[in-house]
Amino acid sequence: MGERGQRTRLRNAGAAFASNWRNPDLRRAQLSFLGAWTAEWAFTVALGIVAYRDGGAAAVGLVGLLRMVPSALLAPLLSPIADRGRRERVLVLVSVVRGLATAAAAVVVAVAGPAAVIYVLAVVSTIAATLYRPAHSALLPSLCRTGYELASANMVRGLLDSAATLVGPLLVAVLLQFTGVDVVFAVAAAASFAAAALLLGLRYDAPPRPSAPDRPNIGREAVEGLRAVARDRDLVLILGLAAAQSLTRGALTVLSVVVAIELVGTGEPGVGALMTSVGVGAVLGSLGASLLIGTGRLGAWFAVGVALWGLPIALVGVFPEQAVALVLLSFVGVGNALIDITGFTLIGRTAPDEVLARVFGVLESTVAIFVGIGGVVASALIGWFGIQPALIAIGLLCPVLAVASWWRLRRLDRVVAALDREIGLLRRVDMLCMLPLPAVERLARGLEPVSVASGAVVFAQGDVGDRYYVIESGEVDVVHDGRVVADLGPGEGFGEIALLRPTGRMATVVARTDLRLQALTSDRFLPVVLGYTPSAVEATATVDGIMAQYEPGETPEEASGETPEEASGEPD
Repeated sequence: MGERGQRTRLRNAGAAFASNWRNPDLRRAQLSFLGAWTAEWAFTVALGIVAYRDGGAAAVGLVGLLRMVPSALLAPLLSPIADRGRRERVLVLVSVVRGLATAAAAVVVAVAGPAAVIYVLAVVSTIAATLYRPAHSALLPSLCRTGYELASANMVRGLLDSAATLVGPLLVAVLLQFTGVDVVFAVAAAASFAAAALLLGLRYDAPPRPSAPDRPNIGREAVEGLRAVARDRDLVLILGLAAAQSLTRGALTVLSVVVAIELVGTGEPGVGALMTSVGVGAVLGSLGASLLIGTGRLGAWFAVGVALWGLPIALVGVFPEQAVALVLLSFVGVGNALIDITGFTLIGRTAPDEVLARVFGVLESTVAIFVGIGGVVASALIGWFGIQPALIAIGLLCPVLAVASWWRLRRLDRVVAALDREIGLLRRVDMLCMLPLPAVERLARGLEPVSVASGAVVFAQGDVGDRYYVIESGEVDVVHDGRVVADLGPGEGFGEIALLRPTGRMATVVARTDLRLQALTSDRFLPVVLGYTPSAVEATATVDGIMAQYEPGETPEEASGETPEEASGEPD
């Protein structure tokens, strides 16, 4: 049984990678992310070296804070842009702005310009980067059809994020052996431009969203994102743990420089080596985490990922040796991989699509604030207590909070599992099966259970229709003008005609057995089904086909448009 389960998990992991590669839009979106985040990591490491040369550990922490504060303030205000239209266009603009800012920083370094100009350009680049992930995270569900596929997409993106965590610092370490920081900035700029180019070829149907107001108000829309988070205790919990992880991450940007140069004595290239070990662990962690797809324990593994972001850092303070630090920090990378897969998937499954980019904008704002705070806190603790006590104190934060949040996260796992069951039911209906994940989740959240006893009438011919029904268990007879025209069973729906056409119920539906139905009111059903072109076309075809059966005086063959010979399969 164990071997069979392991083989199943390996097959699931392989299928997750394959589904992303076969989907051309997902493939382009994922490769774009790889280019964008490789640029971000290379830029961050190189900027830390510039700041350390300029003013030591205090300067590294201060520059980190200066980068993050504007991003934190602007992320919620800019993210509504990605909820208004096609999100890939926002990503293209963001990548171009980042590329230009990073290229300008390369020129300033090459001509030995003032470090203050580089810091300003870093702020511009970071503001743009802060908008990239919310837009990309909100785009992915629109390219997916099931929760499994979204988890797979986040798993693959987590692997690519891990690869960028490895490739970016490694690239810096290699380039600094032969060139200078200016070349590192130039390479990072090229990666940003490549990320923009990849997104130009995306072709997909965006899911239906509520129409935007004629005069959009950025401030009001940003507040809606904050309210969406505040109303949901699960989102508050996820973002709270993300804040703790981000503080630790910000501290690590300072600690990695100080540990490499002062504690273990490996010099500037050692900074890249320490962060490369994080990347190695992230890649290995992502490969291992691919086995988690479909386990239904995303909340539990999210807690493990948060804990791993801190515990290894605390242990570096206890065992301050270069080899030990390299091994321990690789486990930080494992934690990062787990958070990327589980955290972003949980937010994508919890927040409504119409405000999803704004919720991710709140996340990025939270991350930016606490990354900046983490750098300052690390610098202060080093100054007050020394390097090793600072490592221990900062490293214990995430594990303690992860343990305290364990039961709430397990409850969230059960909520998502129930939602998946309802989505699976809706996917069995022809007109709903082609809906993108955000749209079918919107329907699933509006389902109302209805129980009907055997022999009872669900609705009668001529009644005013206000609901659509999907059969969860049991069977029904559809009766028109006294004759049974259809019998339906689990996974089939009925009642759409009165919602889609200005008419009453065209038939009486009688429970042949005890029924358990899931109902959707018209105000939940119509905007989704008619707002997405493929489902609207299928719904129209379904209604036309059913209406043809109800035409008086027609045989089933006439209603289908076939001649008697065609219906029987006999030649003319």
